[in-house]
Amino acid sequence: MGAKVNARGFTLIELVVTLLVLAVATAVVTPSIGRSTENLRAKAQVARLTAMLRHAREQAITTRRAHALVVDPAGHRLTIVAGDDVTLTRTLPADLTIEAVPPPALTVRFEPYGVSNGGDFRVQSGPVRYRVVVDGLTGRVKVARE
Repeated sequence: MGAKVNARGFTLIELVVTLLVLAVATAVVTPSIGRSTENLRAKAQVARLTAMLRHAREQAITTRRAHALVVDPAGHRLTIVAGDDVTLTRTLPADLTIEAVPPPALTVRFEPYGVSNGGDFRVQSGPVRYRVVVDGLTGRVKVARE
């Protein structure tokens, strides 16, 4: 009857300390997940703009007709036109802003041999900002985060 039972377990203090560590870790990690999501959304929209620019250039070369990408910031639209024909239109999210540098240059025209009139855009989604540049001589599109 005098057998000693060796009880093992966690004390209340150990449980409270563990919960406190988990709460602090959650408080630190949660805001960075939100910023990461904003960054991914902005990156996806910049990828959409650059894909449209590259598509317009490729279409100009393959069809041997000038194509232009028209940016409509007020209507949140990107439109590719060939002469009077609209070949492709994409709608952008309302929280995305696109500015041309200088401001009136919202159309990038690609000629059949690949060159363009160039373009310089600032794309912003929330606090995340990118710069998209179309080289006038080569028609190539470059992206940099600001």
